[in-house]
Amino acid sequence: MEANFSYSFPALRGKQANREYYVVMCPLRLIPRIFLFDEEEIPPEHRSQRILNKNRVPEITNYILENIKDYVFSSLTASVDGKMEFQPYSDEEHFKDLGKLVISLDSKFLINDGQHRRAAIEEALKMAPELGNETISVVFYNDKGLRKSQQMFADLNRHAVNTTSSIGILYDHRDQMATLTKEVVNDIPLLERYTDKERVSISKLSPKLFSLNNIFNTNCKLLNKRKGELISQQEKEFIMEFWLLISESITEWQQVIRKELTPTQLRSNYIVAHGVFLEAVGVVGYYLYQNYPTNWKEYIKKLSKVDWNRSNKKDWMGRAFGSTGRINKNNQTIQLTANLIKQKLSLPLLEHEIEMEEKLRSGDI
Repeated sequence: MEANFSYSFPALRGKQANREYYVVMCPLRLIPRIFLFDEEEIPPEHRSQRILNKNRVPEITNYILENIKDYVFSSLTASVDGKMEFQPYSDEEHFKDLGKLVISLDSKFLINDGQHRRAAIEEALKMAPELGNETISVVFYNDKGLRKSQQMFADLNRHAVNTTSSIGILYDHRDQMATLTKEVVNDIPLLERYTDKERVSISKLSPKLFSLNNIFNTNCKLLNKRKGELISQQEKEFIMEFWLLISESITEWQQVIRKELTPTQLRSNYIVAHGVFLEAVGVVGYYLYQNYPTNWKEYIKKLSKVDWNRSNKKDWMGRAFGSTGRINKNNQTIQLTANLIKQKLSLPLLEHEIEMEEKLRSGDI
């Protein structure tokens, strides 16, 4: 194969299922040139699986640009329809799989895994061209006519398991809300003992009460902020004070600490062990923080007087749980639960909260 009409990469040769593949280090500047993303060029049978979700690309691009000295990418995986030739650097047994991979310029490349990373790299290079000399590993498979690429796509994604949002928060050391949430859990004895840091849903017999994701979402409600937003020192202090006070104010939580109730009993009989309550009280906490900055603690203390028992259907059915008794957590039930908590604390409802209460009374919800 003529060198002037080919790509040439230092490569490692491997074998899976008696089929060779090659791992190369590809400069980022070549990624947009080699892996063109034109849906018209993709065979119809592959398009539905490879349609680019354009909403994901800016997020990945920002990740690169905001962490230029600390970003991490896994390998791209691609099928190649064209002439490929591996040239070992040595005939010695231990070095025969180290060599040069030569691919003809007229080859077609189809990404089996990593099309969003490819698109994000292209966008990042426009704003930070100095990234062009950095590399990403690419795994190449020779696939004449791209006949096997569809199965490869299915196989590569068959066993992919998304991490839970709780694990995502646990491992995130950049986002301020994630960091603050972990600090809260570590510093508040109740949360430190009874928060599951891996799972999102707490099983019926779990010894835990909350998931890390529950605490994170509640903090977002408490500050009315999203993941990625900056948090002031004053807001951090409020979050810490809030959790410390509410952990002391919910009588049933204290009963669990004193071993008078088990986590299972609390989950079965009270709404305070569920995410719908936590996020609802987060909504109330934000209202107090904004409107009662000097005496919000007095209102939180009153939570100890509220009947949180699920047998109290008059209060909580249609809000925290439905007619079947199943706890429901969505934006509507969170707000309806928050509305009643505000009323229990003698706090006024906002206009949109009043409208929601009227709909509830009229049966429109």
